[in-house]
Formats: sequence, C-alpha cells, structure tokens
Amino acid sequence: MVNQHFSLSRSLQALVGERHPDTSPRALRKAAHYLTTQWAKSGWTTSGQLVQAWGKTYRNMVAIKYPDYPGQGSALPPLLIGAHYDTVPGSPGADDNASGLVVLLEVAARLRTTTLARPIWLVAFCLEEQDRLGSQAFAARLKAEQRELAGAIILECVGFARSEDGTQQIPPGVPIAVPNQGDFLAIVGNEASQFLVAQLEQEARLKTLSLIVPDKGEAIPHTRRSDHASFWDAGYPAVMLTDTANFRNPHYHRETDTMDTLNLEFLSNVATTVAKAAIRIAGVRP
Repeated sequence: MVNQHFSLSRSLQALVGERHPDTSPRALRKAAHYLTTQWAKSGWTTSGQLVQAWGKTYRNMVAIKYPDYPGQGSALPPLLIGAHYDTVPGSPGADDNASGLVVLLEVAARLRTTTLARPIWLVAFCLEEQDRLGSQAFAARLKAEQRELAGAIILECVGFARSEDGTQQIPPGVPIAVPNQGDFLAIVGNEASQFLVAQLEQEARLKTLSLIVPDKGEAIPHTRRSDHASFWDAGYPAVMLTDTANFRNPHYHRETDTMDTLNLEFLSNVATTVAKAAIRIAGVRP
C-alpha cells in the first residue's frame, strides 16, 4: 500500500497545476506528454486524436492494450476508460481531474502483464471544461465509423473523501437516499449501462452508491456533468465514477484544489476497483 501511495503521489505531483487551453496551454500540453510517456513505459500503444476548436488544434490522448494473441479477441469491441486532463482557469485541479488521470496511469501499470481477451482503451480527454468538446469529438467519430464499445468508464473527481457527518450534500433531484458522510464512490449510469454499474459494484474495494437514470439523464442534469454524457448522447453504454465534486469537495474549481486535500487511500481503492472491473469486463485469456 505504501508503494501504491508513492506511485499516486508521484503522478499527482507531475500533473497537478492549472491546465487550461487559454490561460495555461503549455501546462495542458505538458500534462498530455506526461500521460503518454507514462503509458508507454507501462507497455501500452499510444496515440493522439486531433480536436479542432476555436481555430486551434487540441488532442485527446489515447493508450491501447490489445489482446496478446491473434484471433477473435482482437475483433471484440474495446472497453474505454477515460478522464479529462484540462482544468478551469485558476485551479490546480488536483481532484478535478488529476485524480482521474492518476487512476488511468495506475490501471495501465496494473494491467501491464495481463493477457486480455478484448482491447482496452485509456483516453485522456481535452476540453471537458469547455462543453465536453474533446469527448464529443471522440464519441462522434466512433459513431461515424460505426464502431462499437463494450462500454465507457469515466473518472470525474475521484480523490476527495471525508468520513465526518455533514460532509456530503445531496445533489438536487437525486431520487435515492444519500449518506451525509462523504466517504463513498458514486457510480452513475443509465439504463443501457446497468451491466457496467453491476460489474463495478461487484469489484468495488470501497463504499459505493449507485444511481441509474432514465434515457440520457436529462431529467437530472447534475448526472450529465462529465464526459460520459457524450457517450450517452451517441448511444454508447457509459458510467461516471465520482466523489460528487462540489457536493462534497469545498475546493472544487477553486485555487485550493490541491494535492494535499486528497485522500490517497480512497484514490488507491478507486484505482483497484477500476482495474479489477476492467479485467472482468475485458476478459482474460487463461
């Protein structure tokens, strides 16, 4: 566990800092480079998908682990695990969303020697804070190419946890009981992605609270506040994993969203949960 915390801390130190396309474009590019470098060190194949916005070019960063044997497995629809790498202006974005990025890095490292039955894609989306432009472009291209997905697991603020009473607020319109201690991971899916929710619950190494919303979540707008909504809109099964952001974390979108506010034990358990669920969903060759 000490080694896991060290790995998380090292990645957070490299990534935490304002990463915005206008106010800190160099840091945004530096984060993208760091992610691809670390993925490559874990043996994943890396690439970038260009995204055009405001007359400029941005990139979604992609790492792929293919099945390690020829045959039918390589033709199975991939599992996508994603998180966004941009921030709002003025925030170092430790929870939002360096926490999600370090989970992507941990998953890559933990699955390095796993022999998969289907591909896994790790995707760091740009421009999530700009109306999800990066993930919208990614999902739209998949749909245009008539590509299938086994599902998408999106990580959105997964590093802040508190066990004291009164540390968790209830998002408006949520129709289920929500604890007042902010020490659980929320799993938000729609009806088409219930199987993903079930797999994550089964592999969870921490407290979880699941919510299934109708259709594409339109009736509860707060459930659409990340890149998973781009996949819902394109007709793909997708879930969001979240610590509930501003409904728990007082530092959300503020200059105080720093590394020292995160709970590394909670974050490590999220990474373990996602890695185990990925193995279960993607399947392994005996």
